Amino acid sequence: MRKIKKNNFKGGVHPPEGKHFTERKSIQEFGLPEKLYISMSQHIGAPAKPLVAKGDVVLKGQLIGEAAGFISANIHSSTSGTVVDIGSYVSTLGAKVAMIVIEPDGEDTWVERTQRDWTTLSKEEMLAIVKSHGIVGMGGATFPTHVKLNPPPESVIDTLVINAVECEPYLTADHRLMLEYADNIIEGVKLSMKILGVKKCVIGIEANKPDAIDLLRKKVDNKSIIVEELEVKYPQGAEKQLILAATKREVPSGALPSAAKVVVLNVGTVNALYEAIVEDKPLVERITTVTGKIIKEPANFLMRTGVLVKDVLDKVGVDYDEIEKIIMGGPMMGHALQYDIYPTGKGSSGILVFSKDEGQNYEEGPCISCGRCSSVCPIDLVPTILSRMSRHRQFEACEKTSAMDCIECGSCTYICPSRIYLAQDIKIAKVNIIKNKHKSIRK
Repeated sequence: MRKIKKNNFKGGVHPPEGKHFTERKSIQEFGLPEKLYISMSQHIGAPAKPLVAKGDVVLKGQLIGEAAGFISANIHSSTSGTVVDIGSYVSTLGAKVAMIVIEPDGEDTWVERTQRDWTTLSKEEMLAIVKSHGIVGMGGATFPTHVKLNPPPESVIDTLVINAVECEPYLTADHRLMLEYADNIIEGVKLSMKILGVKKCVIGIEANKPDAIDLLRKKVDNKSIIVEELEVKYPQGAEKQLILAATKREVPSGALPSAAKVVVLNVGTVNALYEAIVEDKPLVERITTVTGKIIKEPANFLMRTGVLVKDVLDKVGVDYDEIEKIIMGGPMMGHALQYDIYPTGKGSSGILVFSKDEGQNYEEGPCISCGRCSSVCPIDLVPTILSRMSRHRQFEACEKTSAMDCIECGSCTYICPSRIYLAQDIKIAKVNIIKNKHKSIRK
């Protein structure tokens, strides 16, 4: 019997996993498209400032966008070629952002890079590399990692938690990463512990990835790094829920993980840290799962940033007439794309295609007060009440009813028998609460 550490967060759901399409597919190189559309907003925070001009020749890994604030990140070219345009293009979230369009020369020539021994570097030297190489959270949040790894002096951190759960249905990018880059991950964990000055790390992996659990346990060579097998339950990978399951520590409402003396990094981020610090490789590519039952060749691609979704779908083969919905990310927390002309970025963990019999929109029914949404909410909210207040634009009441604690996991929407878009309503409330606060500050 395998020893599974039971999660101890309330609620959660068990949606169909859908991982069978790609979980046994080895990572493969995507290759070069005709053009790359590299966004200056591949991270939370201020967009990067373009450093190149139309007509410039660039190399792979060359800095082309400079971080424009404390919460921002550098952007690098993901191939060698010529800058053919710098303009405003629509991002996957529907907003217009600055993008640098590069026409590859086919050579994929890197800038000069230097191999390093991380054990000889100081915390400050490693943080400088992380910042210069544009590393951000790879789990989807895309928060600049150099900021996360350098908490304020008053924060006492004693534990690093690695999020290797990948609880979103269909996605297998992190799973394949662990199987094929295990050595890099363990070294990345060790150097991250050195930066943070901690002596304990817990790597949390759901029990549906026994091969990754066994492999990482074999690779660990000291007792300070623990690989925990966690119960399969969505959203096991949500930050606060993972901390609770992995460390038995609870993060208070409105607080950051540092309140529990913890820093959380995604397993993909740890690999990117290793590549940046040891291999001198900026974050210009990542593993992306491309999947769905109507895709002819589902795959886990090592894909450079800036590839259009259309180019991806053309490569894997899909009948466009059969497509009902294209989702960037997973089905629970990802977002549907209006078109297929958006580019991938540092946070693109997956591209999911639903057929017409899978992705149809349903008509909402009336709330029957069954309480299912409350029973599955991992934050212990009452989604149906928050939804009703949001639709009546009672955003101040939403705030008082802890709407800002919502992690937008979508469990309430998934379980609702009346198919009410509960999570969407709460998200709208959160956006308006933030807007109203900004207005009051400006006054």
